[in-house]
Amino acid sequence: MLRIYFQENSNSIVIKLDGRVAGPWATELGRLWQEKAPSAAQKKLSLDLRETTFADAEGIKVLRAIYSQSGAAILTGTPWTEYLAEEVARKNSQRADTES
Repeated sequence: MLRIYFQENSNSIVIKLDGRVAGPWATELGRLWQEKAPSAAQKKLSLDLRETTFADAEGIKVLRAIYSQSGAAILTGTPWTEYLAEEVARKNSQRADTES
């Protein structure tokens, strides 16, 4: 299960995720992001991953898309969420180099 919270004010948006960014929940996050992206373009965005417990490949892909489109700050609080933030922020070209 994944709880997705959007906390928005005139200057910023925080996307707070609580739970597993996986399977249908990753798809739902992507859908919600596509709805919010136009209004988020002029605001500072933060991805709050502190309550995230798991992310599958699709979840990382969605988080990476949000990050690359917005330049979001990523909030972490545990070694797991720090690792996840590194995966999300990793440049695609670096990933391709390591997979070769």
